[in-house]
Order: sequence, then C-alpha cells, then structure tokens
Amino acid sequence: MSGSPSDRARNGRHAVMTGRETYLRYPTRADRGEYMAVRLDSRAHLEPWEATPPNGPDPFSPEHFKGFLETCNGHTSHRLLVCLGGSGEIIGQIGLGGILRGPFESCFVGYWLAAHRTGRGYMSEAMGLGLAFAFDRLALHRVEANIMPENDRSKALVGRLGFRFEGLARRYLRINGRWRDHEHWAMTVEEWRARPRPDDA
Repeated sequence: MSGSPSDRARNGRHAVMTGRETYLRYPTRADRGEYMAVRLDSRAHLEPWEATPPNGPDPFSPEHFKGFLETCNGHTSHRLLVCLGGSGEIIGQIGLGGILRGPFESCFVGYWLAAHRTGRGYMSEAMGLGLAFAFDRLALHRVEANIMPENDRSKALVGRLGFRFEGLARRYLRINGRWRDHEHWAMTVEEWRARPRPDDA
C-alpha cells in the first residue's frame, strides 16, 4: 500500500464510520499539527463551551492533544476526528466518554466543529455516525449529552437527532473557570432504532 499513514487516513482508509460528506476516524500522532491549527483557529468559537479542569492543561494546548491521543481508544472513552470525505480535512471531533458497562451500558457524548465549517450539516451527519458507533459498534444502551442552556445550536442539533430533554443540573460542569448549569439530553438504543429514517419519508 502506497502513501504515508497520514495520507492513508486522509483517503478514508482508516475510517471507523463513513457518511456521505464526512467520516470518523481515530487520531494519530501525525494529526497533531492540523488538529492544533483547527482548534486554535476556532478558539473564540469553541472556548465558551470548553470544560476546564482546575489542574488540567489548557484545552487548546499541545498537552491537551497528548491527553486526547492517549484516551482515544479505551475501555472508558473513544475520541474520534470528524473529517471531510475526499480531502480528509479535520473539521471537528466527537468524543464518547465516561463509558460504564454492566447494568449501565452508557456514556456521555461531546462534540465540536471548526468555526468555518458550521451551518452546512456536517455535524448533524457526523453525530449520526457517532451515535451509530455508540449503539451499533459499542452496543451501548444510553447516550447522554450535557449542554449549557444558552447553547441553542447544540440543543437544536441533539433535538434533530432524537435526544430527549431530561432536566437541568445546577452547577454541573466547570466551564472557563466557572461552575455552569447544564441541561441533560439523552437517547436510548430503543429510541435510536425507532427513529425516522430518510428512506422512511
């Protein structure tokens, strides 16, 4: 097989889920430069929603990428790059974290998209791929998204995908150094399987 590992990844050969416009794949060390550039270019767009552990690295730092890479494919987390079909350009990320097995079979989902790629339906498709990965590949029963009340775009996204609003958690997550309220949205595998499909219309 010709080409470097990063070239093969760009051609979609390392995709774990593939859609019409986007695909998902695990990151590699070779992605560091492009990943960091996308994150920094979109910092003003992403920073209002970024979780900030008190003693953790800056979420836009090289140390953050190192942690991202180390936790991308394990028992408790899967972190996937969102890439454009054809070019392989990195345009975002979907993370399935806090995976609990046994009687729970659940996880939390987090996601972001580059500022210059919003409003084109890429994240709707990529999130659908991420949910298929969670429910069909990982055989999870429940996926939960926690969203700040003022993040209307994110709430609209999960609503379109079939998530249910389950309530408000006060001071749930530390964002930019402040404990912020978050809305709980969730979907179970039964709801995933029963959702309307485009071909059903």
